[in-house]
Amino acid sequence: MASEKRDNTQFNLRQMSKDVFFILTGVLSAAFGLESFLFPNRFIDGGATGISLLVAEVSDLSLSLLIVLVNIPFMFLGWRVIGKMFALKTTVAILLLALTLATVSFPEVTQDKLLVAVFGGFFLGAGIGLSIRGGSVLDGTEVLAIYLSRKLSTTIGDIIILINILVFMAAAYLLSIETALYSMLTYLAASKTLDFVVEGIEEYTGVTIISKYSEEIRVMLIEVMGRGVTMYDGKGGYGKEGIHNDYDVLFTVITRLEIRRLNIEITKIDPKAFVVMTKINDTRGGMIKKRVL
Repeated sequence: MASEKRDNTQFNLRQMSKDVFFILTGVLSAAFGLESFLFPNRFIDGGATGISLLVAEVSDLSLSLLIVLVNIPFMFLGWRVIGKMFALKTTVAILLLALTLATVSFPEVTQDKLLVAVFGGFFLGAGIGLSIRGGSVLDGTEVLAIYLSRKLSTTIGDIIILINILVFMAAAYLLSIETALYSMLTYLAASKTLDFVVEGIEEYTGVTIISKYSEEIRVMLIEVMGRGVTMYDGKGGYGKEGIHNDYDVLFTVITRLEIRRLNIEITKIDPKAFVVMTKINDTRGGMIKKRVL
């Protein structure tokens, strides 16, 4: 018992160290993309970051302050939609990003508009993706999209597209059409980089789990993750002659922001569990709605 407790403590410390590394690296990457490429050239991105950049361009407010103010509602929403730890990490990550923007001076790398759009989006998207791998986000738009998709019975992608259309329309009106077009290119570069960093995970992910500890994992999915589970009777075979074992196959659906947490919880129970993840564009009904932790 003491050995298991010690192993769990060591595992938690290792995981915490990884989370801190990803969040800090993500903050530095995002801050570099903002200060060295986007902000000096009056380019914006989509989502909450784009709103912050746009307001900073047309007002005297500092970008670091706006990053915090615009994301405050998403921090509280993240608490409700995803969980307490996610909201706490997101709050810390966003505050660190604001502090970095306010205190660290990054040099302007280039004024070439194409390079600014592509590489500004690249570093910003990498920063947001790394923060997701650390269990947080630097842009709360996706949390809002998950919440609204459940309320309005539409897809997360549709909500994100709608939000960004409004942001880029405002940029075309307040800045210029050319700036808005380059900013759309920035958003595309950022979103593709983000997807690459988090291994191309879609909004929803179907997870099939095969383990001899299927009952313990089932309880974890319901009580810890707050997810519904479908169980199948399964038989397995391997080797030349084949060895057949009866077991329960578990299937559940989660959002991409919860993949990291699910992997951690499964590893605690069975590090050798066979887990298959498949991309899902959207879901309807069932237990996809997250309970408040």
